Amino acid sequence: MFTDNPYSKKVLFLIFFISLFNYIDRQVLYAVFPLIKKDLLLTDTQLGFLASSFMIVYMCFAPLVGYFGDKYRRPVIIGVSAIFWSVATIFTGMIRSYAQLIFARSAVGVGEAGYGTVSPSYLAEWFPVHKRARIMALYALAIPVGSAIGYLLGGVLGQHFGWRAAFYIVAVPGILLGAAALFLRETPEKVAHPPERLKFGQYARLFSNRPFLLIAFSQAIGTFSVGGLAAWMPSFFVRDFGLSVAQAGFYFGAVTVLAGVAGNLAGGWVADWLRKKTKRAYFIVGYLSFFLSMPFGVLAVLASTLPMALAMIFLTEFFIFAHSGPYHAAIVEVVQVNMRSMAFALDIFILHAFGDAISPTIIGMVSDARGLAFAIFLAVMFLFFGGVTSILAGYYYDKDFHPAYGSGQVLFF
Repeated sequence: MFTDNPYSKKVLFLIFFISLFNYIDRQVLYAVFPLIKKDLLLTDTQLGFLASSFMIVYMCFAPLVGYFGDKYRRPVIIGVSAIFWSVATIFTGMIRSYAQLIFARSAVGVGEAGYGTVSPSYLAEWFPVHKRARIMALYALAIPVGSAIGYLLGGVLGQHFGWRAAFYIVAVPGILLGAAALFLRETPEKVAHPPERLKFGQYARLFSNRPFLLIAFSQAIGTFSVGGLAAWMPSFFVRDFGLSVAQAGFYFGAVTVLAGVAGNLAGGWVADWLRKKTKRAYFIVGYLSFFLSMPFGVLAVLASTLPMALAMIFLTEFFIFAHSGPYHAAIVEVVQVNMRSMAFALDIFILHAFGDAISPTIIGMVSDARGLAFAIFLAVMFLFFGGVTSILAGYYYDKDFHPAYGSGQVLFF
């Protein structure tokens, strides 16, 4: 196994900051929604479709780019992708019509799909197995931190310089970071084991990889709940505690960032520590994160005071986020090196298509029928199935990859 070295730390630094601006570029749009709506005279439906168009393109292009990521040098794909989405972000600030806006944000989705499919495996391969969960947890920190910065920068820049300037300014670092990524080396693991030239149809093997599929659907369940909470908890605070829209968004955003940082770091550290004792460490952290998040989510809905509700939401999201780093590391472990980019592409598709792409709508429908509190309660209880799929992923990991090891072990530990 290759050990980490000073160069691997440089890779981590660069990949983290590219990921950070990945989410800054993605979220800055939502911060300036009111300004774009007023300037282009758009409806809320049009704004909603704008967000959906990005996600649809992002999901659909991921498998295509994943195929090339397994065949060619990943640093080139990372660099080109970052430059591509950054240029598309600049174009977003130059648009003059709604159609051009859709095109620009769809182009951002193409670039981010290219980056998201190849960067996790590329980064993980620079570090030994016993450190990968922590490394992938650091990688995942870009999601809550970058999202928060995107909201903050978008709001401040949009208010003082106009919404177009916000896109121009946040795009520049992505171009510079992407250019730097072009000069990164490929990992020793991939250089030492040049991948066979797989035909596109040969990736069907991923659908028979039971641990991988169960990991992906576990992540989809977590994304379903997190996406649902992100869409509807601010409204819940407004309706149940009488907050303004601005207050509700601020409180929930702050809690989510803190929970995301703490949960990711804790989950990665615990998984790497537990890995010294059992090969099933990633999956143990996985099912514990789902099961432990449920009671706190229920208490958040039942809370009679705002501080109690915020505390319970923090603990709910803390435990949900804890599985992120370990499960990224687990995918690297259960998928062969020449299929990892496609594996992450399929993972992206599954976790969004069955997760946050549908949960806001489903929760909204249940809310119309039974009330928002009940709808959020169901979204939290849905996490139970993430715990079940995580247990099954650990079981099949032993059965398919370590049959001798698993034969003498109990199911949970």
